[in-house]
Amino acid sequence: MYKPILLIMTVLLFACQTKDKTNQELANKILTDVNLPKVDSMARQLMKKGFYAGSGYQMVWSRDLNTFIELSCEEYDNGVIRENLLMFFHFQQENGELLDGYVPREAFTWHDPNTYESETAPGHIGFKNTVETDQETSLIQAIYKYIQKTGDKTILSEKVAGKTVSERIKLSVDYLLTERYSKPYQLIIGATTFDWGDVQVEGGAVVDVDSLTHWSIDVYDNSMFAIALDNLAELAADSKEKEYWQSLHSGIVANIRKYLWDVDKQKFIPHVYTDGSPFPADFNENEIFYHGGTAVAIEAGVLTKDEIAATILHFKRNVERSGAQSIGLTLYPAYPQEVLGKNISAPYEYQNGGDWTWFGGRFIQQLIANGFIEEAYELAQPMMDRVVKNNGFYEWYTIDGKPAGSADFKGSAGVLATSIEMFNEWAEQNK
Repeated sequence: MYKPILLIMTVLLFACQTKDKTNQELANKILTDVNLPKVDSMARQLMKKGFYAGSGYQMVWSRDLNTFIELSCEEYDNGVIRENLLMFFHFQQENGELLDGYVPREAFTWHDPNTYESETAPGHIGFKNTVETDQETSLIQAIYKYIQKTGDKTILSEKVAGKTVSERIKLSVDYLLTERYSKPYQLIIGATTFDWGDVQVEGGAVVDVDSLTHWSIDVYDNSMFAIALDNLAELAADSKEKEYWQSLHSGIVANIRKYLWDVDKQKFIPHVYTDGSPFPADFNENEIFYHGGTAVAIEAGVLTKDEIAATILHFKRNVERSGAQSIGLTLYPAYPQEVLGKNISAPYEYQNGGDWTWFGGRFIQQLIANGFIEEAYELAQPMMDRVVKNNGFYEWYTIDGKPAGSADFKGSAGVLATSIEMFNEWAEQNK
């Protein structure tokens, strides 16, 4: 009677030993990979240059800062980082709305009809691409990461223009729940853009809401909101506040799954339209996979491990079919030119199917966090290789691998450095 039990135990022991050996081999490969410390060192050197999102412009963006603030906290003066975070709140609007960012007044050299000024920060100009709905959530996440890295929770009680940061954060969430919220779906809304992008597909004012705008619900904005709410629950001052944030978080995650996750196709629906679609009736938008928004949804805890595994297969297939160089491919297939407005990116250009390490790196992070180490390491290689090859962290790449945009894009550096840290932590534990 003991033989079957002994056999089962032997099989389980063998399986564990095999897994341990496989993990050890992968761990050694990671720890001896010469590109990882090289890319990490390059990223750290870039962080020492300050907070501008990239070369060629002196703007500080919340959505960019959110993806490199952890590394910046290790390489830059934390007091200066704190002041940069606080600066965003000087430009908060009466309704709680937060801006994309700000620029020193003397560096404001471009035409923008929608600029903002603040009596309490006269040396800066604020700006916002109003088609987005990720400014508030990006800043909340950045502040959370700053606190986690530095232990400086006093930033929440710091007063900016008469209100504490904590009060201003709550006002920003109230703005989302009133001005950018669909009551029927109980999810937040934004203009119709390419996945996480800041360019509306209709053209027109392009980065600003106008008469052409079609309001819609997407997975990126709502997953960013879910992450921010989870962060606020962890930072809550008392149990009542914690329960409030947790309840909001649970509702957002549940409704993302209910309205945006296509169970049959194992993918997210690009948009749910609240008042009509900008596309022709015969255009099937649900053929398009949103890579960036999916990566953020995984971080938000929206998908199960089996669904993440299915996503990996989809994305690898999409990269192969598109001819892209890495998993940073923003979406697939690209939106055809004939369904887009004027002056909007051609297929596989910029946000319409360009290759962005900024989001590819986030996907790698989530694969590591969810135990898909081997897949993460394989998919990270092209992104690491091209940083070394091109001696820089380019903003994005064309489908055939040509670098484009800023050569010192801190968002790309930040996500890769965090991925490298995660790889090394896992490898040290499994060597």
